[in-house]
Amino acid sequence: MRWLRFGPAKRQVQHDPAHQQELLDDLRQRFGPQIQAPFAQQAAGAADLLQGDDGVGAAATVLREFADSAYTQMYHQAANLRLAADRTNYRPLWQAAGTHLQWPLFALPCGYHPYIQVTAATAVLGTQARQAVRVAGPELLLSHVFEILDLTICGWEFGRVRVDVDAATLVTRLIGTARDLRAAMGNPPPLPNPVRELMRRNNTITVLDASGTRAVGGLNPGKEMREALLA
Repeated sequence: MRWLRFGPAKRQVQHDPAHQQELLDDLRQRFGPQIQAPFAQQAAGAADLLQGDDGVGAAATVLREFADSAYTQMYHQAANLRLAADRTNYRPLWQAAGTHLQWPLFALPCGYHPYIQVTAATAVLGTQARQAVRVAGPELLLSHVFEILDLTICGWEFGRVRVDVDAATLVTRLIGTARDLRAAMGNPPPLPNPVRELMRRNNTITVLDASGTRAVGGLNPGKEMREALLA
């Protein structure tokens, strides 16, 4: 006798670690600030590589390695200043250290650029959020999204990082991906403190063009977060 099945069968996740490593190597070799192409164009090309379960797994690895590499850099800077680096909330460190800290995201040892590989990986994980929560540990993945978001906006506020179109695109995608992952999880963890702090604000930041010479718009991170994460 055949047993009856109720509801759709869950698709088994297929992992190929060797293929994922090939994708990560391609992301480092084919894309980066050394390539003579706009960051947005490179990010779109990088996202096209990340297809299927292995593509989603590689995208999750990009965020993990980027967040881990950033934390290592921040930890050493904080230790030199006899301060603590809490990767769940970098804002107190920046507020205490101010200009004594250097924003590290443009030159991390992991080899990923925030506006190219990280933007691409974030976009893939957002558009394939249901697949992502099956392929990767969803709570850890979500924590990396929020950690990178925190560090990026801290760079704007305290690290004198220029807010251009590429920077605004990264933050917008991080917020959107956090929303999509939380929805796919069904019962997500509470929002982290840096997000809650920023959601209480209503500041619009001027967004510059790629050359940094002309204003092309504005971005209100607090408003974006409230609309995406409190719905």
